[in-house]
Amino acid sequence: MTGISKQRAYQRIADHYRQLIQDGALRAGDRLPTVKEMAQEHGVATATIVKALGQLQVEEHIRTSPRGTLVADESPGNSSGRDRLDRVTRTGSLLSAGETQLVTAAQLVVSPLYVADIFGLDAGDQVVRREAVIGRANQRLALLVTWYPAEFAVMVPDLLSTAPSKAAGLLPRILDATGRRVTHARDDMHAREADEREARALGMRTGAPTLAGAHRWSDDDGVIEYGEWCLPTLHVIGYHYSLDGS
Repeated sequence: MTGISKQRAYQRIADHYRQLIQDGALRAGDRLPTVKEMAQEHGVATATIVKALGQLQVEEHIRTSPRGTLVADESPGNSSGRDRLDRVTRTGSLLSAGETQLVTAAQLVVSPLYVADIFGLDAGDQVVRREAVIGRANQRLALLVTWYPAEFAVMVPDLLSTAPSKAAGLLPRILDATGRRVTHARDDMHAREADEREARALGMRTGAPTLAGAHRWSDDDGVIEYGEWCLPTLHVIGYHYSLDGS
């Protein structure tokens, strides 16, 4: 087995258990199989399993105890745009296990110039703007603002609703209604200070450090969803990549 294939194996196994944790199949306090059991299940050496578990422990998804390897009670880890898009594709929801979404705004607005440019609109055109706080238990995990072309609200009226019952599965409904499919995605991130609106939504002081970012989910016809988000101080986003050209 080459160095690259070993890397792929441990990443694949880490991804497998990370996904089970984020989707709720493994919950806080659940015990993972032993290293030997996982090695047999996945057909790899125990060293590969140890490396995969080490990655999950660095991300604070798991912890060790006299009882074995357990799913962590809380993690400062947060979902990237890629994580959420992948979850929507698999489950229909952008939320991971235990997460909630409080929609605080959903309306047609005159597009800011930079958003109009992203969607290829003229100055003065309207767009849908939705704002929500993502949380888990008593934690506030992220402030998320998403933007859509105004015509999407005609095809999916729930885009203009803040009702909790109508917030689930919006992207799959948009794709069904429009006949489009996300084929391109881009994430951008930067560190800065939280403004007053963001600090209030996330329960931290104005000027506190935050990791902020944006995602664009699109196809050959243009951007389907543009999203902007920021995280509370000390929350992290992690991802891996290989260097073999795949």
